[in-house]
Amino acid sequence: MALMVFLNRIQLAEDALAELPAELALAGIRRPLVVTDPGVVAAGLLERLRAVLPAEMPCAVFDATPPNPTEVAVRAGCVAFLAHGADGLIGLGGGSPLDLAKAIALAATHPAERLASYAVVEGGLARITAAAAPLVAVPTTAGTGSEVSRGALIVLDDGRKVSIGSPYLIPRAAICDPLLTLGLPPRLTAATGMDALAHCIETLCSPRENPIADAIALDGLRRGWRALPMAVAEGGNRAARAAMMLASVQGALAFQKGLGAVHALSHALGALPVSPHHGTLNAVLLPHVLRFNAPEIAGVLPVLADAIGLPDGAAVAGAITARNAAIGLPAGLAEMGIAADVLPAIAAAAMRDHHHLTNPRRATEAEYLRLLRDAHPGGAA
Repeated sequence: MALMVFLNRIQLAEDALAELPAELALAGIRRPLVVTDPGVVAAGLLERLRAVLPAEMPCAVFDATPPNPTEVAVRAGCVAFLAHGADGLIGLGGGSPLDLAKAIALAATHPAERLASYAVVEGGLARITAAAAPLVAVPTTAGTGSEVSRGALIVLDDGRKVSIGSPYLIPRAAICDPLLTLGLPPRLTAATGMDALAHCIETLCSPRENPIADAIALDGLRRGWRALPMAVAEGGNRAARAAMMLASVQGALAFQKGLGAVHALSHALGALPVSPHHGTLNAVLLPHVLRFNAPEIAGVLPVLADAIGLPDGAAVAGAITARNAAIGLPAGLAEMGIAADVLPAIAAAAMRDHHHLTNPRRATEAEYLRLLRDAHPGGAA
């Protein structure tokens, strides 16, 4: 069992789920609301979580998390939280339930009626206080790293997908049990895995200085690049699942340094009424953004190349495109059902995302539109 204390407590091992009662006690949570989604419930993972909780613990469940958490779902979750008299939350699932749990922890304990007032782009960081309800996160995918991060992505009532972030929203503990990911389908394993790798790569490309984050991201990239094909091809491979769980944690620990245009664009695309998986969007956009950023990351590209076993930094973007194809991800945005006529609005929205500010090469709206159009048919990525 590896216990690491960075931003929060991280229990990382097979059967780490057994540590949940002790972590709830440390967080002062006695009446939890479990936030999850229908797929997690159908996979039997909620039942496995309930089995480790004390029989006498009052526990309620909110299982209506949508694929992209919305302000509507936050309000519904707050109703469930207050009706149960909850004193904390357990987030069980992928990034969507974990992010929704963070937003409920905030909205149920803070006065503002508009969730937008807590968005990073609206200066919300200063409005979030220690009153936020405590949360223990139990990830069932290996990609978003929400279990160790301070942010939550929420689609607001006005259609914007924004980040709500604060140190007070970091889960008190993360229960990272790779056995919970063994049943993850290949396509979802691929998408979430590329999300973790995108976190590591964009962290390394960020112009901010943070050598500790760089070291963590570099190890996560090496580990995840090796393990992901095996995790996709052999879902029951415990070593590959454990490596991807760790790479996911590492990517999220590191991206406190800052991300970039990949995430600015994927967040904007994620606000579409019917949006593809966030990790799939990142995978498709990543080669195009790397080529765009190449003039500003000449010193980083050889580092990326070495981490993934290439002799030349110029080959990194092409290797990522080839990896996407090998693990069954689409070649472009059109293949994902995204219409060309929405791209101008997406480019404009990406300019307002806070990750736009930490891209190594400052992009204009026209350049974002060109990137999106390049990525739309699958192009020459």
